[in-house]
Amino acid sequence: MTRLRKKAFIALFLFTLFIFGTMMGLRTLKPSDGFSDLAPGMGEFVRERGGDHRRPVSNDMVVSPGQSYLASDTKVVFTKSDRDYSIFYDVQIFYYLWYGTPQMDGKYIHWDHVLVPHWDPKIAPSHAKGRHTPPEDIASSFFPELGPYSSRDPSVLESHMSQIEAAAAGVLVLSWYPPGIADNHGEPCEDLVPAVMDAAHRHSIKVAFHIQPYKGRTDLSMHDNIKYIIDKYGNHGAFYRFRLTTGRILPLFYVYDSYLTSPEAWADLLHPAGAHTLRGTPYDGVFLALVVEERHKHEILAGGFDGMYTYFASNGFSFGSSHQNWKAVKAFCDGNNLLFVPSAGPGYVDTAVRPWNNHNTRNRVNGRYYETSLEAALSVRPEIVTITSFNEWHEGTQIEKAVPRKTVSRLYLDYQPHRSDLYLELTRKWAEHFNKEKDKWLM
Repeated sequence: MTRLRKKAFIALFLFTLFIFGTMMGLRTLKPSDGFSDLAPGMGEFVRERGGDHRRPVSNDMVVSPGQSYLASDTKVVFTKSDRDYSIFYDVQIFYYLWYGTPQMDGKYIHWDHVLVPHWDPKIAPSHAKGRHTPPEDIASSFFPELGPYSSRDPSVLESHMSQIEAAAAGVLVLSWYPPGIADNHGEPCEDLVPAVMDAAHRHSIKVAFHIQPYKGRTDLSMHDNIKYIIDKYGNHGAFYRFRLTTGRILPLFYVYDSYLTSPEAWADLLHPAGAHTLRGTPYDGVFLALVVEERHKHEILAGGFDGMYTYFASNGFSFGSSHQNWKAVKAFCDGNNLLFVPSAGPGYVDTAVRPWNNHNTRNRVNGRYYETSLEAALSVRPEIVTITSFNEWHEGTQIEKAVPRKTVSRLYLDYQPHRSDLYLELTRKWAEHFNKEKDKWLM
């Protein structure tokens, strides 16, 4: 009997050792730099490292002298002389191109934004009126380290791409209006898109398009917009494409204020049987709608969208921006084969342009608000996280570098006691954490 027990023990030990060895062997087969083809992202590069082959969907990359890189579906790893670092294509950041200065544009644009009156005529008289007067008085509660700048300035674009790279965000989501069209307070800037894409490409950053609700936007005009964007920019090395779980690789579009158009009209564009569908054509894509109210979930599904994003950085401002609702929204999306893309932000303060909107202010609390927002986003295990924003200075959601500033009429908020790059560093910290967590989810 003792001999049988001894044999049984040895057999069990050898079986356990076999299982352990098999599991470790399988684990080494996992791509060394991240995720399987089921993860979102680029799918645009092929590199070889120790026999590890990547599937090519080729766009040439530009890498600075003295750097090497390893590219995968979801990130690029750079090697400089002193360290390795990555940027992540599933961390995407909203970017604005609407700023101007007299030196570059003939006048200040957006920095001199008007003070928007309250919609209630009984309340409006109790708040300040007029517009800001740069350069000392700008339409923001913070002051940029670069000063009130022009989006046309090549040195500004280069600084911005360096900062976004430092933050590890791999995709710049560009606020976009068609040629000749602008927001109510700006000037047309579609002609700047090639310069943005070139600057992004120099830093291996990709560009996706955030289509804004211009006057006259319809499903038909959107068809023309998508065709224009893909025809003009689709072959650029910085143009972002997303890998679906089916293996298809398509351009990704964010559609702001999508609820302004009916689900029936969107269905004509986004359902396979729609009257002027993009599906199955060279202009097909992954289309994300903005979820603000709870009912929008069902309208987005009915309209044929591929997913939804939340945008707003003010927790509690809307159903979609409330962290407590993200788990339920993610469950709805999972149940209907939709992407859910939560948007995290460092804070919110828009009283420099909406002086009556104090109740929606969210203080940064030295970065703690941002980290809480990012933690909430990661808790629902999304495929993509968006950051609101790199440089929406009017609403105080920027992570771009800001500095202390006091003038005769203004005392600006700042990031002290921390450095001007606090929010770039926090973004990188959480992007790297997201990458590690996502790896665990797929295991």
